[in-house]
Amino acid sequence: MARWIAAFVALSALAGPATAERVKDIVNVKGVRGNPLHGFGLVIGLNGTGDSSKASGQAIASYLRKKGIVLQPDDLTSKNIASVIVTAELGPWSRRDSRIDVTVSSIGSASSLQGGKLILTELTGADGQVYAVAQGSISTGGYAAGGQNAAIVKNHPTVGRIVGGATVEREELAEIVEQGEVTLLLRNADYATANQIASAIDKLYPHSSYAADAGTIRVRLPKAVDKTTLSAFVARIGEIDVDSDTPAVVIINERTGTIVVGQNVGISKVAISHGNLSIVAEERETASQPLPFSRTGTTEKLNETRIKAVEEKGTLSVISRTVSVSEMARALNSMGLTPRDLIAIFEALKKAGALQAELKIM
Repeated sequence: MARWIAAFVALSALAGPATAERVKDIVNVKGVRGNPLHGFGLVIGLNGTGDSSKASGQAIASYLRKKGIVLQPDDLTSKNIASVIVTAELGPWSRRDSRIDVTVSSIGSASSLQGGKLILTELTGADGQVYAVAQGSISTGGYAAGGQNAAIVKNHPTVGRIVGGATVEREELAEIVEQGEVTLLLRNADYATANQIASAIDKLYPHSSYAADAGTIRVRLPKAVDKTTLSAFVARIGEIDVDSDTPAVVIINERTGTIVVGQNVGISKVAISHGNLSIVAEERETASQPLPFSRTGTTEKLNETRIKAVEEKGTLSVISRTVSVSEMARALNSMGLTPRDLIAIFEALKKAGALQAELKIM
């Protein structure tokens, strides 16, 4: 408990007044996004750890038929191949002939992809167009081995990765300018922060920015900005420091006993008393015997139940109206509470209307 309270106080000490953040650390530029790719592929060269599914047999038979070798799926009975799904993300700045990483995941009964090699696989986007082709040796970061009666597995050997395993064939160009404007999207929507960003940009580029809503800031391109200076313009905006605001919120995870308190959370003046009632029920076996030298009665085994109630003493503590998270943490920690106690108190404070924040329970 002492470690938990120390961690809570340390976390609270970090939550002081709002600090300046760079614009690029709290917003995304509209139009800058990745394009997910996927494809069906075959992994070969496995040492008996592949699958023997019909899909794998048909896939390798079709592959060999294109090379002039005609085989039936049933002719391939080894477990040295595996059917996989290959996934990747085409970045907004990935250009043709550049390379991207791919993830290879088994979809059959393969026990491991260790040591395997992915043969040429087309990766398509949601529009059905081929954007990249993947091939290469797979790194699993784990292994699987076993015998007839025992086995050992480390990490997840049925999923692997090929660093730089795909070559980009088609570009997905990012368009960040719409009708002469660049749109910034706040990662945590807030009206105050959005207006502060717009005001800060206006100081550098007068009459260019406004907050369209709590999560959107629109920036009009100055006349001097063209294609050759657009990147420098966006970079300059991203380096601007602003004071981000955060809502008053308390997050509670009852499964793990975790509590996260936002910096603007306040508690109205309130008196708190919290105690525990423990009821212990104990079952014992006893023997009932007749009196000595008695010619009547028999020895019997009886069950005895003992119930004991223990209630801890609770004191009524007064917490004044707090102005910072650190002060609130000191006030609650002075009561010697456990994480479960704090969760119960925060829930009760919310119902009493004394918690000036939104309470979210995970």
